[in-house]
Amino acid sequence: MGKRYERNTKSKIVQAAWKLFNEQGYSNTTIEDIVELSGTSRGSFYHYFDSKDSIIASMTFVIDDEYKRIMEDIPDDMNAYDKLLLINYEMCKFFENSLSVETAAELFGSQMSASQQRIMNSRDRYYYRLIRSIIESGIEKGELSGNFTVNEVINAYSMLERGLIFDWCLCSGECNLAVYAQQMMPLLMRSFLPEDKDL
Repeated sequence: MGKRYERNTKSKIVQAAWKLFNEQGYSNTTIEDIVELSGTSRGSFYHYFDSKDSIIASMTFVIDDEYKRIMEDIPDDMNAYDKLLLINYEMCKFFENSLSVETAAELFGSQMSASQQRIMNSRDRYYYRLIRSIIESGIEKGELSGNFTVNEVINAYSMLERGLIFDWCLCSGECNLAVYAQQMMPLLMRSFLPEDKDL
């Protein structure tokens, strides 16, 4: 079986699961539903995933695809601070419009389970590589403070981003996540601006 075929098959399963989890809820979706919508087989499903629970962490691949799409619309010459805030805002809009609160809660819950692989926090993800490149460039150009290491800024940024979405889940999606992010993210990110930077 070729690698491209394997990627396509796994992607079909993940995309079908994403659609079903958001349309009918995680608990109401069966493996049979996922297999049928993806046009694959139970054998293919179990080749990539141990169970329905194990597929939820793979939702990070769909999320990373959205980060790639967002980056296509962001000007290269935008400064690092504005770029990070805009990415966060657009991603929060995506979560609100494309991810049910139940699915988001299942995703976060799966990452706290000792039996599940911590894919969301993997530094090999596109998300972390993207954020690292923006922060490294921002520090190098003086758009972000050199008083902090790249890892310190990455950790703070990703922690607040996860915290915003987690809080949105706790509130059952009652707050406007994108507006909430617009209010809260700058409070943290201003700490990483150079001291002479005037907003």
